[in-house]
Amino acid sequence: MEKAKTIITMTGVFMLLFSYGNMSGKSDYSGASNTDQTTTKSVQTETKSAQTQTKSTQTTTKSTQTQTKSTQTTTKPAQTQTKSTQTTTKSTQPQKKSTQTTTKSTQTKTKPAQTGSKAEPDSKSKDSGTVRIGTQSWAVANLNVSTFRNGDSIPEAKTNKEWVEAGQSGKPAWCYYNNNPANGPKYGKLYNWYALNDPRGLAPAGWNIPSDADWVTLINYLGGQQEAGKKMKSTTGWSGGDNGTNEIGFAAFPGGYRVENGTFLNMGSIGTWWSSTESKSSNAIDYYIALSGSLARSSNLKQRGESVRCLRN
Repeated sequence: MEKAKTIITMTGVFMLLFSYGNMSGKSDYSGASNTDQTTTKSVQTETKSAQTQTKSTQTTTKSTQTQTKSTQTTTKPAQTQTKSTQTTTKSTQPQKKSTQTTTKSTQTKTKPAQTGSKAEPDSKSKDSGTVRIGTQSWAVANLNVSTFRNGDSIPEAKTNKEWVEAGQSGKPAWCYYNNNPANGPKYGKLYNWYALNDPRGLAPAGWNIPSDADWVTLINYLGGQQEAGKKMKSTTGWSGGDNGTNEIGFAAFPGGYRVENGTFLNMGSIGTWWSSTESKSSNAIDYYIALSGSLARSSNLKQRGESVRCLRN
């Protein structure tokens, strides 16, 4: 019975609600619709919030990318530093080029010297004191020194007595012709042969006394004794105008000589020059030019005073 009452009551309530719904009409449906729309909007709002969050995430991503870009930007200065290093390397290369330029300028300076040597004929001096004759370099003037190569003094014999004593004892000695120093610049000094043979060295450093063979080489190069004398004689100073051509630059002046007893002879007519070669114990080989113009060979006592003409080593 109670179940029947309950069913009847629920049926009545249902009918009442149904009637009320018909009376309300559209207004109730609209309310439900609005509610649904509100719910939809909230869902959309949440979706937008989600999208906003997504955008913020993207923004975060973009900021991360920005950080990445800034990191890349930081990398670029390092590359710039590398370029500057390369620039430094390049700047070093021009310095090398300048060094090469210096080397070239040095070579350019060397070439004129070589050209001068090739263009130089045999008869021209290679320095202010020599003349080139064939394969030989002769001094351009007679020797005029008063000391040995080591600096020791060579005794000067001013009187006949001093000259004779030096010769007899086999000691070196020198003098000017007629003991007159004014003759030195033109004719040089006269030496006995013992001065040539002294172990201290009569010829200055870089020079030597020509041997007999050296004189023969000179004669042969000049075409024999007769031709040699004419080519060697100076163009002035010979007695009677019997001068030479001096075409080879030897400038042989007639300086005369001093004999064993101290007498001076033949200045103006004879020039005489020692060789370093002995002919026997008391004599040595010498060469002379007389007025005839021939360069002749002879052997004289070592006490005699004669001129000396040196050769370059």
